[in-house]
Amino acid sequence: MRLTAYTDYTLRTLIYLALHRERLVTIQEIAEFHDISKNHLTKIVHQLGMSEMVDTVRGRHGGLKLKLEPGSINIGDVVRSTESDFYMAECFDPANNTCSYAEACRLKGVLNSATNAYLAVLDGVSLEDLISKNKMFSKVQRHTKK
Repeated sequence: MRLTAYTDYTLRTLIYLALHRERLVTIQEIAEFHDISKNHLTKIVHQLGMSEMVDTVRGRHGGLKLKLEPGSINIGDVVRSTESDFYMAECFDPANNTCSYAEACRLKGVLNSATNAYLAVLDGVSLEDLISKNKMFSKVQRHTKK
């Protein structure tokens, strides 16, 4: 399974905000740090603001910051909210399923179990789990302070 760029950038944004909770950060700052499109990131930040995970402050000295504690942001929930579907194969999409084996095949059940296991692992992880006790992140945090 591969996450969309949208989900990847959402997770990166949340990690960045969790590492810089003591101050407001800008979309430009995050975009430059991750070398991603500011326009694409703007859409992500808008959705994060609508989801109540991120506070957005407008104006000249504005920016964004986490609205919730990192420990209360569940990675499984984030992935579910940013991925459009979890169709592992054509047979998962009833509107477009042309597979000749669909009636008798057990693959869909196996892939469905695998997807559920994948999501169950993500459900057991918070944003805090991703950043805590990680020496590399503390180096990144010191390097990016403005």
